Amino acid sequence: DHTISGQLVYTHSMETDYAKEFTVDYYEGGYALITLSDQSRFLCVPDSQKEILVPEDIPEDIVVLRQPVSNIYLAASAVMDMFRSMDAMDCITLSSIEQNAWHIEEARAAMEQGKILYAGKYSAPDYELLKASDCTLTVQSTMLEHVPEVKEQLELLGIHVFEDHSSYEESPLGRMEWIKVYGVLTGHETEAEAAYAVQKAAFERGTASEELHKKVAFFNVTTTGAINIRKPEDYIAKMIRMAGGTYALDGIEVPEGATGTMNIQMEQFYAGAQDADVLIYNSTIAGEIHSVQELLDKSPLFADFKAVKEGEVWCMSADFFQNSMELGTALQEIHEMLLLTGEENIDKSREGEFTFLYRLE
Repeated sequence: DHTISGQLVYTHSMETDYAKEFTVDYYEGGYALITLSDQSRFLCVPDSQKEILVPEDIPEDIVVLRQPVSNIYLAASAVMDMFRSMDAMDCITLSSIEQNAWHIEEARAAMEQGKILYAGKYSAPDYELLKASDCTLTVQSTMLEHVPEVKEQLELLGIHVFEDHSSYEESPLGRMEWIKVYGVLTGHETEAEAAYAVQKAAFERGTASEELHKKVAFFNVTTTGAINIRKPEDYIAKMIRMAGGTYALDGIEVPEGATGTMNIQMEQFYAGAQDADVLIYNSTIAGEIHSVQELLDKSPLFADFKAVKEGEVWCMSADFFQNSMELGTALQEIHEMLLLTGEENIDKSREGEFTFLYRLE
């Protein structure tokens, strides 16, 4: 039943390919109702309807937002790239990430020009600045669940909380399909559809038609010497399989908990990945490395790894995770990299054109 008011007439719902963590229902007159998987609901009222009052019989739990929503406090780093991809960054005026921590050039530039202000991190926002900036909506990541008192305080101030659940999507394409939700919020639905379509096409090009029989490990070394890996059901592990590889740590025992990563001891990693054809170092946490020697400095045991001996050690660039609308591009690169792996007389000039992957010297 799509009835939310006697005055609003339901017409249709958004069709999604992969996303399961949100729905969008449309009503006559350009109204749209977004429902998230945590059951929070947002009614977007078209800007042209300012003179039309919001129906009085709307259920109390529904947050009413006027499109396009502006003065957003963005505290979910993966979402900035979605706004950038649909040319809606002017809707964001406040950020929980400081200027130099952005890998997205447009976000850094906007902060440098004062178009986006730093408003404190998600767990300790600058409430006075949010209030003074007429902020009515904050887009948060699921990290906010660890600080319920912040959510409470934001709502007390009349700032609505929209929690991005794209990280809960089972499919990597489902993650990117969240751009459609932000298209509704900002009145950029056409641009959102177009940006998603580009990456969907890239995904199709990067998806292998057959298993390439290349075993891949994706990891980084923590400051304590533990190995941080992605769980077998994480989207990175899924992308490795989609690109035609097998994930080196598929059989690993996973403790309870929703996050995509976990730490294991070197011995356990050695057992699973010592014979991997390819090692991909995740630079987003501990920083980029550029040579195999830097990896050996972290642990001499890496010298025994097949991929190290064969020169098949790669690094995923530090900007990868913030470029959340480029998963199709990244998948294509993983696929191409796997095609190159172990091939002696193959043209490797394409490597230099990769955006997110580079081979360690």
